[in-house]
Amino acid sequence: DQVLIITPETQEQVDILKNVSTQYETALWQPVSPFYMTEQTEVHLFVPGKSYETVQSLLQKHDITYIEMQTMNGTDPRSTATFYERYHSLEDIYDWLNRTSHDNPTKVKAILVGSSYEKRPLYALKLSFSDRPNRKAMWIDCGIHAREWISPAFCLWFVHYSLSFYNYNKEITEILNDMDVYVLPVLNPDGYKYTWTKNRMWRKNRAPSQNPKCIGVDLNRNFDANWCQGASPFPCSEIYCGAFPESEPESRAVADFLRQHKDSIQMYISIHSYSQMLLFPYSCTLEEAGNHNDLFEMVQEAAQKIKRFYRSTYKYGAGAKTILAPGGSDDWAYNLGIKYSFTFELQDRGEYGFLLPPSRIAHACNEALTAVKTVALKVLEKTQ
Repeated sequence: DQVLIITPETQEQVDILKNVSTQYETALWQPVSPFYMTEQTEVHLFVPGKSYETVQSLLQKHDITYIEMQTMNGTDPRSTATFYERYHSLEDIYDWLNRTSHDNPTKVKAILVGSSYEKRPLYALKLSFSDRPNRKAMWIDCGIHAREWISPAFCLWFVHYSLSFYNYNKEITEILNDMDVYVLPVLNPDGYKYTWTKNRMWRKNRAPSQNPKCIGVDLNRNFDANWCQGASPFPCSEIYCGAFPESEPESRAVADFLRQHKDSIQMYISIHSYSQMLLFPYSCTLEEAGNHNDLFEMVQEAAQKIKRFYRSTYKYGAGAKTILAPGGSDDWAYNLGIKYSFTFELQDRGEYGFLLPPSRIAHACNEALTAVKTVALKVLEKTQ
């Protein structure tokens, strides 16, 4: 299998790529839909071995140049790293949720937020390290897009780090003293399970549509924020917005939980991959958020710290200036009144894309942790 990096020069080349990306069993990694392809913008196209020669000769025939990125499978057999430096099946993650809440009864509580289309439970862990009254909270969700395996890996990493470094790391201690944290490791369990068993590149949930051939809704286009204006109303699309806002049990469960807790939750973070970006509302419109400058300062500082500690470059800014994405959870949370709302896109820039090897988990999670801590401390400062 190969990932090809292609920059179309002309509209004709864009049209050919759109065609290629919807046929020959290829998977478009970036942008998420052919709809967003434009001239002079990088396209990342995953081509399975069996289609490779066909696609290659088609590109050559039309003088479309490309760079090959050799890809590997999601798991590296040589990786003998610790639990948190590996990817885990859904069953492993459920087991970890039970074990973590059982082993830390005073600090961690598992909360059933809802269930998926295929009736799998959506468990969030509530981390609560102090009993001060009127405590504020933050919410982190991972795994809304099934193939973004580094995302659930980060949620597990964050919980482990919080439990291990409370009272040892000044920043996490300060955050956990003043805030409860809700962590939902897998928002899309059906899709995640499917990436382990059937199709590693699956993105959506697994709900059927009126077209029996087309399964799944993009849960991050299913929230009620400029719903479906720029996403797709077609069930076969990777960015299908669903039949109506919150049509899916997964997005509805999260929205209901946030509505119930909106007075205490000050901060919302959704973890995605890949492309190394720290984004904030709006993604659904070019209009600026009311506290745009505050949000911009926060992600700018986070990006600077990541650069300083890890030498990685993260783009930052309002989502719409980077990728127009209506119906996203961060915009919806912002409109609900959670004024510090973010989407973090983790490693990498496309070298491995969704197949980030386990050897890179620690690095990716440490970068994300830096961003979360930086932003959370700023939020505490602003809301004290």
